[in-house]
Amino acid sequence: MAENPRKEIGKTNDAELVKKLLLENYGYAPELIYEIRGNHQKVYAYKPCQLRISDTGRRGVYFGRIESDGIRLTIEGSFLVGPKATKNVVELDDEKARRYLAGENVEIEEELYGWMIVKWRSYFLGSAKAKGGRLINYVPKERRLRLE
Repeated sequence: MAENPRKEIGKTNDAELVKKLLLENYGYAPELIYEIRGNHQKVYAYKPCQLRISDTGRRGVYFGRIESDGIRLTIEGSFLVGPKATKNVVELDDEKARRYLAGENVEIEEELYGWMIVKWRSYFLGSAKAKGGRLINYVPKERRLRLE
């Protein structure tokens, strides 16, 4: 695969590309159907279902996004991958988890680089970019906690 996975979109089957990125980065890829949609390379995931709820043609949950250096998972995506991920999972203590969920970047002990699943106890909080002993926050503003 090219260094920039975005260049593979359209050349490779969406599901194959997403599974490859998940396996490379997290060591696990759930058995789901993956579709890459839109200009922002958003990944949607779903399982086949015979029940027709609406005819919008849009299926799946927003699972992640193809970035120039890998795949960034949403909070929902981290819940699906995290429990069986074998690498690139960072666990935070209570205070760092609270700050992370409030939208802050947090310091970590290890010098890690790349996309990480962020975990607190048995909960998966999304994904962050690790760079030089710090987790760069990607919690959407509308989903952040307010610290008092």
